[in-house]
Amino acid sequence: MLPELQEEIVSDEEMAIIEAALAAAAARPLLSAAAVRGAATLSCAAYSTAGDIEDSAPPLRRSLLSRFRERRALAVTDITATEWCDKQMEFVLEHGKPERTEAMKAGSDRHAQLEQEVIERVDIAIRSAEESWAVKFMNFIVGTNQLLFNGLTRELPVLGIVEGSWMVGIIDELRMPVDGISFHPSLVDTKTRFKATFPSEAQKRNGRLQLMCYKYLWDSLIAEKFPAENFFSYFDLNPDFLLSDDVKRYISSLGFNAQTFGDVLKYYKITCHTLSRSQEKLILRYELQADHSLLEEYEFSYDDQWFKDQIQEALRFWLGARDPKFVTEEELWKCKFCKFAPSCPKMVSNSRC
Repeated sequence: MLPELQEEIVSDEEMAIIEAALAAAAARPLLSAAAVRGAATLSCAAYSTAGDIEDSAPPLRRSLLSRFRERRALAVTDITATEWCDKQMEFVLEHGKPERTEAMKAGSDRHAQLEQEVIERVDIAIRSAEESWAVKFMNFIVGTNQLLFNGLTRELPVLGIVEGSWMVGIIDELRMPVDGISFHPSLVDTKTRFKATFPSEAQKRNGRLQLMCYKYLWDSLIAEKFPAENFFSYFDLNPDFLLSDDVKRYISSLGFNAQTFGDVLKYYKITCHTLSRSQEKLILRYELQADHSLLEEYEFSYDDQWFKDQIQEALRFWLGARDPKFVTEEELWKCKFCKFAPSCPKMVSNSRC
């Protein structure tokens, strides 16, 4: 039983690691981007101090946030991957993502299948960062309209400031209550399992954090005024940027008239004000990859203090306020399936004991 459970754990969480390494501030658009402005190459070099080597202090290293997410938002999967293992997250950032396994591919395929059940994609050329963000905002508007009129939407992009840092995520699924009385949507995340075993507490803890991130971002968009000036400044965006004819044409087909990036943001903010906060109960679904049968539907409540503690601890790692931690002795089994284990000081130290 235990080996099976361990194998599945790695499959699920390596998926989160890969998503974090690719991260991005980019949400999966309803408008598929055929071309996106190239991202600036970020330097990983450490700052050096002046003077002779003998007299100098150790070189100061830039934080992981500034090295790998400069002018970009942290992804929710950055946070969950950090919670899974700080050191593994550091390895992924500095050495690149591991190869995708068959289980990972199956999980991605299932999410794509679920998305296609409710979303039709359209290819369109994206020529700037402003247009890329405009697509994300329109995806949010279309998705929330679908939620209100059909009671269900999937792959909904959200963003906001969490404990002082910009963060983006893609909510797997939102459902409206079927009673016709409540207008507070439920947040749901579906995870696939290679074998018919139940998830461990470590998996559930990681899933709880992921869904709480989504709830925080959603509720913040609904309850708070969107910090537009901070947004433009942090991501280096021009609200007066003129959208291309292709993008304007598509936006027009959805019933909106937008000439500039700022016009789209106005529609986005209006949409947010028409929505309701999400329910306190969050749902994790675990299904079998082979036939998509439901293994477990795990329901839990949002815990504001626990969530903030987890986020603050993760941000201390990203901001360089603490060194990366290794997994606990109770969860040392994770290392057996980590692609970076041969280079990890934790494993090297244990092998010498």
